[in-house]
Order: sequence, then structure tokens, then C-alpha cells
Amino acid sequence: MKDQTIRGGGEGNGSGAIEKLGEHPRRLRQFLHEVRVEMDKVSWPSWQDVRSTTIVVIVTVALFGIFFLGTDYVSSKFIGWLIEIGKSL
Repeated sequence: MKDQTIRGGGEGNGSGAIEKLGEHPRRLRQFLHEVRVEMDKVSWPSWQDVRSTTIVVIVTVALFGIFFLGTDYVSSKFIGWLIEIGKSL
């Protein structure tokens, strides 16, 4: 019966919604406590791991950027050449 009251059903006196509203602070505190407990279980990387991984990501992104810049340049020149050939026909 209590479960129905919390959901807003139950006795029909309208107090279910008020009870449900009153439980929000308790549920928020419980949620934040559970988050804190779970965060204590996390194995965080060392600063050296973070730095080395960041460097790998930056270098990889730069290389892909250079690759796509070159690919875009070559393909635009090739398409321009095809258009010029098409105009001359």
C-alpha cells in the first residue's frame, strides 16, 4: 500500500503527491552519497599517463588533419581539371 501512496495512488486523499515531493531531498542525498562511494572505487590514471595519452591524441589529430588537407587539395584540383576538360569538349 505504501508503494502505491508514493506513486500518487493509494488512499485517494491527495497526500501521495505531497509525500513523493517530500522524498526528493532524501533521494538526492542518497544519490550523491552513492556517487561519492562509486567515485572512491575509480582507478584514476597518473599525470604521466594523462600527459602521454594527450600528446598521442594531439599528434594523431594533427597527422589526420594534414592527411585530409592534402586529400582535399588533390581532389579539388582533380575535380577542377575534370571540369576544365568537360568545358573544352
